Amino acid sequence: MDSVRSVSIVFPAFNEENNLAPVILAAQSYLSQQAFDYRLIIVNDGSRDRTGVIAAQLARQNPAHLIVVTHESNRGYGAAVRSGFAAACQTGCDWVVLMDADGQFDIRELDLLLDVAGDRGIDLVAGKRVKRADSTLRRANAWLWSNTSRLLLGIRVHDVDCAFKLINRRVLETISLHGEAAVISPEILAKSARAGFTIAEVPVSHYPRHAGEQSGANLTVIVRSLVGLVQLRMQLIGGERHPGHKPQTGHVVSR
Repeated sequence: MDSVRSVSIVFPAFNEENNLAPVILAAQSYLSQQAFDYRLIIVNDGSRDRTGVIAAQLARQNPAHLIVVTHESNRGYGAAVRSGFAAACQTGCDWVVLMDADGQFDIRELDLLLDVAGDRGIDLVAGKRVKRADSTLRRANAWLWSNTSRLLLGIRVHDVDCAFKLINRRVLETISLHGEAAVISPEILAKSARAGFTIAEVPVSHYPRHAGEQSGANLTVIVRSLVGLVQLRMQLIGGERHPGHKPQTGHVVSR
């Protein structure tokens, strides 16, 4: 981690008025103790509650380190992630972190991801939830989704949709992301591997959501995501090319 100079953390947020402030304040507390520079990027994806107001208040309190990206209407998780990544790359930070704003991850465990990236020269470090703190239905859906993604796309990461990932900025500047809804997660992994970047998976903690609602088990979202996954497979079969990188299988380093 000593080699890390700067990190941008992207927080996609939709109707997270009760979770956003605690998550951001915890991130600021952790990051203020680190030796590297940082930016926090909140993507307010057309929230209908006070998420936008709270994000603006947090930005006024920490204008040097906090950026708010706003979608006037709800465009979905994939679009929120892409907007956040674009803003993160513009900051020039060496590393980009994807972390949901629902409080289900511990920002202090970013140490685990950074250590693996620094010690092993890994380009993308994905979290793997050791004990997923979700309902039985949601865990079953996640198991099916991860295995379907692995089968269709050749992804070797086990917890495909874990929203706690550390990504070298070079990766995001190389690959092209278009995935909507849940497809964005397997797309990141599949295209990073095909572009020749190395991927590691690290066990992380997962905590219950204390407020708000999750949309992952919504039938419309599931169908939309499955259609998108098939479209992504067809795109990859078509042979998307990445300038300066030789397409290859890539590999996963487990811990």
